[in-house]
Amino acid sequence: MLSAAASAAVRAGSRRATVSSIGSKREGQQYLKLFTSVSSQKFAVIKVGGAILTDHLDELCRSLLFLYELGLYPIIVHGAGPQLNRLLEEAGIEPQFEEGIRVTDAQTLGVARKLFLEENLKLVDRLDELGVQTRTLSGVFVADYLDKEKWQYVGKITKVNKAAIEKSIEAGYVPVLTSMAETEDGRLLNVNADVAAAELARALEPLKVVYLSEKGGLFDGEKQKISHINLDEEFSQLMSQPWCQYGTRLKIKEIKELLDTLPRTSSVAIIHPNDLQKELFTDSGAGTMIRRGDKIQKVTSVTDFGDVSRLKATLIRDREGPDAEATVDRWIDFLAENPFSAYYDEAMQCLAIVMPPANGRAMATLATLTITKSGWLTNIAENVFAAVKKDYPSLVWTVNEADENLTWFFEKADGSFNNNGSVLFYYGCDLRSDALAPVVDEFNAHGRAILGDSNLESRLGRAAQAASQTLSRPQVAQQARGFSTLGCGPQRRGFATTTNPNPPLGKKNASNTVPTRVGLIGARGYTGQALIDLLNAHPSMDLRHVSSRELAGQELKGYTKRKIIYENLGPEDVGKLEKNGDIDCWVMALPNGVCKPYIEAIDEAGKGRDKRSVVVDLSADYRFDNTWTYGLPELTKRSAIFQATRISNPGCYATAAQLGIAPILEHLGGQPTVFGVSGYSGAGTKPSPKNDINQLRDNLMPYSLTDHIHEREIGSQLGAPVAFIPHVASWFRGIHHTINIPLNKTMTSRDIRQIYQDRYAGEKLVKVVGEAPLVKSIMDKHGVEIGGFAVHSSGKRVVVCASIDNLLKGAATQCLQNMNLALGYAEFESIPTM
Repeated sequence: MLSAAASAAVRAGSRRATVSSIGSKREGQQYLKLFTSVSSQKFAVIKVGGAILTDHLDELCRSLLFLYELGLYPIIVHGAGPQLNRLLEEAGIEPQFEEGIRVTDAQTLGVARKLFLEENLKLVDRLDELGVQTRTLSGVFVADYLDKEKWQYVGKITKVNKAAIEKSIEAGYVPVLTSMAETEDGRLLNVNADVAAAELARALEPLKVVYLSEKGGLFDGEKQKISHINLDEEFSQLMSQPWCQYGTRLKIKEIKELLDTLPRTSSVAIIHPNDLQKELFTDSGAGTMIRRGDKIQKVTSVTDFGDVSRLKATLIRDREGPDAEATVDRWIDFLAENPFSAYYDEAMQCLAIVMPPANGRAMATLATLTITKSGWLTNIAENVFAAVKKDYPSLVWTVNEADENLTWFFEKADGSFNNNGSVLFYYGCDLRSDALAPVVDEFNAHGRAILGDSNLESRLGRAAQAASQTLSRPQVAQQARGFSTLGCGPQRRGFATTTNPNPPLGKKNASNTVPTRVGLIGARGYTGQALIDLLNAHPSMDLRHVSSRELAGQELKGYTKRKIIYENLGPEDVGKLEKNGDIDCWVMALPNGVCKPYIEAIDEAGKGRDKRSVVVDLSADYRFDNTWTYGLPELTKRSAIFQATRISNPGCYATAAQLGIAPILEHLGGQPTVFGVSGYSGAGTKPSPKNDINQLRDNLMPYSLTDHIHEREIGSQLGAPVAFIPHVASWFRGIHHTINIPLNKTMTSRDIRQIYQDRYAGEKLVKVVGEAPLVKSIMDKHGVEIGGFAVHSSGKRVVVCASIDNLLKGAATQCLQNMNLALGYAEFESIPTM
């Protein structure tokens, strides 16, 4: 039997392996090395809001357990604001605030003191149950009255006693603090937890300051999450935005004041507790990352650099190969005679050089981009690229397919093309634009020569090739950081890369600016209502007719764009509307076996029309019809959906199962088995044992144990037989698959997870996670979570888990995704992404 120390070492080793699978192996190892390179108390301060302790305690504690087993000891400080408000209201005391600060009288302070101790104990007890050694500390914060006349017993922290924190961590304990402070003579004062966390950070200067939030970040005026904020570049602009008000404005200002006092390597992240691992161990992070950043400098001539030798050293670094130094010299001479824009930080950890449109090319090109490891870790690359994008609304560039940061480029691009080992990325133009088409043709025809002498990596490649021929030895390998192509293949246009052969279409691929008139047939069910909600939020979807036999004559609820009365439309009625050209897109949300007469009426009425309406069918009726396009955008060629007018929406079970199996197809060693469990909403609204909550209570009901229609659907689309065993459970919505997959060779969990991450690189509705996903975490979410990746001791079998909301990505969301593609809108328009 292993000793406690040996067991801890095994767990730590396992966690280190898991770190490498959270993002890429490179990311995990780099961040773990960074965090363990400083003294333990300088790792992270994590502020936990009161709502997190109430609603997300388990997720929080498991994330902290993960860090603890890695030997990382964050300092936890928590508040209990929502709980305090509730207790005061129950006691008949109305909470009072002045300038956003709680007025704390003696009675409020007494309630708060008791509550904070209870919440602290709850957190510590749960961590102790999981095996995390904790230590509750008091007396850490010394304070004076902030303004006794105005706020009464509210403190302004004047000193942080670091010794107790440092000794706790040295002894192997995670410090857990409340935000209560004491005066020098021992009187208790209330302090806002955000303020307490900031003062801790000032005293300890940690690498990371994390604010855990239910929302998971800051959001802009369009309700989009802000991923990065570079305060040096963006603060003034943010403060001028009309949406930056109240709590958001105050939080950004407070964080700026904090970061102004910390080293530039420090940052503040606002995230959801579920995303703590991703935030800490990946480049992309999870919530909103706020840094002081670096002032990005821009020059437009070689002389503007001042020290040309420094420029040369920057361009040469990491670029090994014959004649590299001479090649860089010649390229600098080329820059001296041609227009360009260069963007870089003060330390030149990141340097981007852009050539404006010239020589008949209508688009600007990224001629080179060199970034140090520190530049990646500190998000300087993000800031430089943002500066480029501000000046150049459209851009093309090439990347070696072996580039370890390929996923980052996918995130920056609107689209991409693959050609024999290289990827052409672009943003700011339509797929079919006159500006992009000749660039793609040139890329397909000439590969690395697309950018000519303006591309540094192209020059370096030619120099290496010439040297290798002279020395009669194989060509020198290019560096990982190179932006070059490796030859040309057949002239083929397509959205393909080596990691994701079918990446998403970006917003700029949207070509349709005209509203679409939509007819929804079969709107009574749960899926119909979910789709109505999505269409209501879509700026270009105009719902005109909604049909339901049971609800005919009633007013449609939840749709605010116009007043709509339910109709009872038969095939003949639909045919008339189609013939008159009243509908641009039909959505069939009917039971299996009912749709055919409607489709026949639409097809007949559409004969002779110049433009054929789009039809998306949510039933299984056309999923096996080769004349229809199967609409699973992550696996079906998006270009096919883009051109389709008849789209069969996949089943909910089938969507999650295919996404859970597809990346590993080439490594199958036998038939996968899918054990699926769905909430009872999947059985529809028509009463049956499968949606009878009384029969389902404390029960799991198997059904159609062989030859379920989804079994056929999954197998036919994957091109491999699959065993599918469905069950229904007592929860309302959400599906969980446990998928057993035999392998044809020995593989590790890390290998398999990397395959899945590569396959779904850049996907907005597929999230690859480390742990097995939970149904409760996917409810009301619009994508699929895939995780687990548990490999049998033989290495020849893996268990993959997938979860999906059956009403959203399993039906309504996927329908809207297909509509967006087929109708020429941005693929994820009005779809909240993962």
